[in-house]
Amino acid sequence: MHLSSIILAGGKSSRMGRDKALIPIQGVPLLQLVCRIAQSCADTVCVVTPWQERYQHLLPSTVQFIKEVPLSSETGNQSLPHGPIIGFAQALESVQTDWVLLLACDLPKLRVEVLQEWAAALDSVEDKAIAALVHHKKGWEPLCGFYRRRCLPSLKEYIHQGGRSFQEWLKQHPVQALPLPDPEMLFNCNTQEDLFRFQSRDQIQ
Repeated sequence: MHLSSIILAGGKSSRMGRDKALIPIQGVPLLQLVCRIAQSCADTVCVVTPWQERYQHLLPSTVQFIKEVPLSSETGNQSLPHGPIIGFAQALESVQTDWVLLLACDLPKLRVEVLQEWAAALDSVEDKAIAALVHHKKGWEPLCGFYRRRCLPSLKEYIHQGGRSFQEWLKQHPVQALPLPDPEMLFNCNTQEDLFRFQSRDQIQ
């Protein structure tokens, strides 16, 4: 199965206080680490970000960049509230494959073998499902999973109506649950405390 991957690297990292994509994990910038994992699973990998010049030197030339563009309000004088769903929709316009693997750039514990197992099972996903994602008590995990390209019209309409929440959009559609053998795989670094906790565990192991 041909598969594309979109990596989101457009966040301002305000809670972290510095660019999460550049944080070194065992000497490798986090975005570079996530890109390597994505390339092990997908034929085409693209990074959606407003800051291509910040990351271009870190990644191989085979990785494509998609410019994330702020949405303007009706007056054109200010930007509308942004979020990862906007970057995803803008990148999805360029996807040619039926399925796309969406990943956040702040997932230091991603496991290639789990992503590959999930990808291998996409043929068995119910036709009515627009996505295959992990489900947890707070809802779906939208930033580490698979979406059908055909969800784009629905996604664009939701954004046009002012929607910015992945959870609220996904509630409107059938989604198939993915098995998660190790919940730690979805650990993400949002704050300095998260990073300290991750580094402490890593040293203990």
